[in-house]
Amino acid sequence: MAGPREFQFRVSARSGEVGALLRRPRGANALLALAHGAGAGMRHAFMEAMAERLADRRIATFRYQFPYMQAARRAPSPRVVLIETVHAAVATAAKQATGLPLLAGGKSMGGRMTSLAASEEPLPDVRALVFLGFPLHAARRPGTERAEHLARVRLPMLFLQGTRDKLAELDRLTPIYRKLGPTATLHVVEDADHSFHVRKQSGRTDDEALDELADAIRTFTTNHT
Repeated sequence: MAGPREFQFRVSARSGEVGALLRRPRGANALLALAHGAGAGMRHAFMEAMAERLADRRIATFRYQFPYMQAARRAPSPRVVLIETVHAAVATAAKQATGLPLLAGGKSMGGRMTSLAASEEPLPDVRALVFLGFPLHAARRPGTERAEHLARVRLPMLFLQGTRDKLAELDRLTPIYRKLGPTATLHVVEDADHSFHVRKQSGRTDDEALDELADAIRTFTTNHT
């Protein structure tokens, strides 16, 4: 299978250009614009692993950098910059993979910024959102304020969450998911933490957990495209 195609796209006059990786497998029937988490860019091992597994399931991926990561800074860009990057990335993804149904989302912060973008104004051509470890609250500081905007999202949403995720206690996330109604789907990965790492005593491997994530995304994509 051919590797990803690398290029750059423009976010805005103030933010300049950022990098992107488009992986379109033969026979692809959907495209997921996939944003990275706060502490690791588009080439992080988790992002690479998900792109590879999704390609095996005929889902193309468009991974991209946020401006702060492009500039090799540790602190994330202001929220307005992150959101405008999501909009620019989605527009670019649609042009780069014409003819494919488009979904958007990301890992942790990347997914949250995608949901915030969708809650403020429509993401053109996007049919559904995918969150790999939605960061509901800071570690050891449980709360639900970060989810308040989700009620304004008018797209189907898939929440992929581990039972040991310290940034999203399930007893707090589950009522939110239920309140969202039929627009939301929650897939729980047993024993997985925020990075979807599973312990040896679970009887499973990290690779098996990642395969489960990819299978869940494949099913969700089939149902919403």
